[in-house]
Amino acid sequence: MLSTLQVVTTVTVGLMVGVEFSVAVIMSRILDALPGDGRQQGHAHGGRLLGALMPFWYGGSLVLSAVWAVAAWDRSGTPLVVVAAGLLLLSVLMSVLLLVPINNRNKNWTPENRPADWEEQLGRWSRYHYVRVAVIIAAFTLLVTALV
Repeated sequence: MLSTLQVVTTVTVGLMVGVEFSVAVIMSRILDALPGDGRQQGHAHGGRLLGALMPFWYGGSLVLSAVWAVAAWDRSGTPLVVVAAGLLLLSVLMSVLLLVPINNRNKNWTPENRPADWEEQLGRWSRYHYVRVAVIIAAFTLLVTALV
């Protein structure tokens, strides 16, 4: 049972890392290259789509890693899982406090109602997102290391 939990947790976090890394490195560049209002509209659509999914993914990853830490408390590698869970908690806090407020504004913007500083706000979101991606990559790395 513990092995199944470890695999499910690692795959779940790994997929989340892949999606978020793709958003940071690939999708943002694609959206930023769109002409006219396409850039802002693409970011708004992405914010609506991923904004609906990611709370469950981040929360689920945190819960799975915490359950793994408790279930394997007396085994080697558990300190790594505990630190990974702490990093995932940090990523959730970063999301709620820094990224979600910007995303909640952005997902409702249109070319007619967006604020004058919309590009600055998207830039700030991107910088926070890069840090969050680094945090979840570190968590994923610790989970994988705990397996070996």
